Amino acid sequence: MTKDIVSILKSVGAVLTDDHFVYTSGKHGSVYINKDTLYTHPVETSGVGKMFAEKFKNSHIDVVVAPAIGGTILSQWTAYWLSRLTKSDVRSCYTEKDKGTSAGASESEQIFRRGYDKLVKGKRVLVLEDLTTTGLSVKKVVDVVGAHGGTVIAVAVMVNRDPKHVSSRFVGAPFFALGVLLADAYDEAACPLCKKGTAINTTVGHGKQFLAGRI
Repeated sequence: MTKDIVSILKSVGAVLTDDHFVYTSGKHGSVYINKDTLYTHPVETSGVGKMFAEKFKNSHIDVVVAPAIGGTILSQWTAYWLSRLTKSDVRSCYTEKDKGTSAGASESEQIFRRGYDKLVKGKRVLVLEDLTTTGLSVKKVVDVVGAHGGTVIAVAVMVNRDPKHVSSRFVGAPFFALGVLLADAYDEAACPLCKKGTAINTTVGHGKQFLAGRI
């Protein structure tokens, strides 16, 4: 299998262009990486996990942590390959969005549930994410791992869509991306696609939620 992550994504039809998408962050753009398409191909997904594991096999990682949902799949495969390559028991767990049920909590915060906070305490942690547009989600994972006593050795993403802004300095830990696929992201008020009246894609991304006023 090719080692070029962008080629892998294109080979499974996961890179969509020339349309009007709404990203998880709420920003708009014309390029979308449909990671859910990748995850229907177990061989390719396993291969991506192995690519991460090869990069960090000498970093003495104890736990791989990712934000749910998509990052969880890569976390599992990366921990699997790290365990095989290092002949050790590398664990995998994930954070989830806070539903805003506790006082002062923001829905966009990342938190541990299911006792996973105990898995990271005192451990060397690799934080993993599938894509970064603004980098805010993965930064929140770094923060919550630190808050529960884990040491973030590195942050790794499959594709960085904004290398100018999403960096080690921004996320607060050494940062690595398997590949870069530049994609401009606009606030709704500044979106040229909105100004042109280009219809929003409601099949992939968060266009449907946006049009319903839920993002």
